[in-house]
Amino acid sequence: MNEYKSMIEDKIKEYLQEDLGYGDITSESLISPEQEAGARLYYKEPGIVSGLTESSLVFDLLGCESSILAKEGSKTDAYRTLMEINGSAKAILMGERLALNLVGRMAGIATRTSKVVEKARKGNPKIRIAATRKTAPGLRIFDKRAVIHGGGDPHRFRLDDCVLIKDNHLELLPSISIAVEKTREKVSFTKKIEVEVRSLEGAIEAARAGADIIMFDNMSPVKIIENLAILKEEGLHDGVLFEASGGITIENVSEYAATGVDILSLGSLTHSVESIDVKLEIEMI
Repeated sequence: MNEYKSMIEDKIKEYLQEDLGYGDITSESLISPEQEAGARLYYKEPGIVSGLTESSLVFDLLGCESSILAKEGSKTDAYRTLMEINGSAKAILMGERLALNLVGRMAGIATRTSKVVEKARKGNPKIRIAATRKTAPGLRIFDKRAVIHGGGDPHRFRLDDCVLIKDNHLELLPSISIAVEKTREKVSFTKKIEVEVRSLEGAIEAARAGADIIMFDNMSPVKIIENLAILKEEGLHDGVLFEASGGITIENVSEYAATGVDILSLGSLTHSVESIDVKLEIEMI
């Protein structure tokens, strides 16, 4: 965890500077520099715990002491104290909004992911629910970590993680086969090659070309089932991971999970965030 804190410290400092500007003129006007205070952080609704490490670092950088009282990734009830903070009252007030923004967003992502995972596994207990790169610039490391706390898979963090040959790549190349061949020649054997397909013909070509992962893009559950059955008949199913993406919602995720794919990826986990209602209560010491 110390490595992770070191990784995000510069980002947290940047966010603090963005929020503070030249200082908190309200607290400077009202609060004595000697005033000490304590505070507790909690959700006003049930959810999955996430963002406490990041929130703790906010207060640490401001010279406060913080204690995390819940395991990230666990479920919590409303009004349960998740973190305690002690230190300068002015410092706690300076960090309050940034800490709550980070916790609220991450907890919202983690809670939504958990709900999607739970519903999807009714259709397939082994299904993986993955995020996408549809994250807010500057927040990807936090968004992806929140997905993990919710029981999901982060998918690619960056473009250098895995080859993902999409429709726009294929518009610029003669065929899927040539695209896979070219990446095999130029990319390390340690990197998987995934191909996005929108038809049975594309899936067959990708499998025969040696793709490690085939993504069915914007394809109905019925069509996915049909395509997987034909790929099995053709001897092109074993040894390949199958992913579905596009048009998947919490309402239909169980149906998609039951198709037989290995992974479902949903951009909505991170691009349509509903924050958890988080509260920080401060009191004089």
